[in-house]
Amino acid sequence: MKQVIPLVFFLLICSCQNTAQSNVAQEAVINAKPVEVPLINGMAKAYFASGCFWCLESIYESVKGVKASISGYAGGHTKNPTYAASNTGNTGHAEAVEIIYDPKTVSFKTLVDVYFASQNVSQVNGQGNDRGSQYRSIIFYQNEEQKQIILKKKAALAKKINAKIAAEVYPFQKFWIAEDYHQDYKKHHPNNSYILNVSVPRFNRFKANFPKHLLKNGY
Repeated sequence: MKQVIPLVFFLLICSCQNTAQSNVAQEAVINAKPVEVPLINGMAKAYFASGCFWCLESIYESVKGVKASISGYAGGHTKNPTYAASNTGNTGHAEAVEIIYDPKTVSFKTLVDVYFASQNVSQVNGQGNDRGSQYRSIIFYQNEEQKQIILKKKAALAKKINAKIAAEVYPFQKFWIAEDYHQDYKKHHPNNSYILNVSVPRFNRFKANFPKHLLKNGY
């Protein structure tokens, strides 16, 4: 016992130190100066997190003006996050999507509207049964204009439903592309049980809340 007790205290101290360091690192992410992504061939990029990226990826791909939706990780304090690592909740990252869009066809403001139309806006740390910090809702801004668009939308929604809006607002720093098998998952695995029972119903709820004329091909 004389050896075990000091070991227990040592492990507790190490755990507390790691947690404290992680919290400091995450605060640095939240308070960092946003990184603005330049247009490439007239295309802009935007970043959102809201539950499973499989669901969010297909929702954004249905919107006119969106050229691509890529699954990945953002909002954390570690480099090169993986699916396994982010799922522990220790990296600070959330499952996110990178939206490549034509700003002449669809505005950032509309993309924010898409974001809120596709989720339970008051659920903290997840969507549906996908729960944990890796599934939390985050909207990333690249400049002050985008930040104000997000904050005004949050305030208007909160007033409308008389509830706090769960989505966090982060300065964009870095997007890490997820493993290849996560990309276009719904398209490649239409009969997967998660897709049928979670992604498809969420997509249908989104369509019911979003103007049809803003969707591609009469989705």
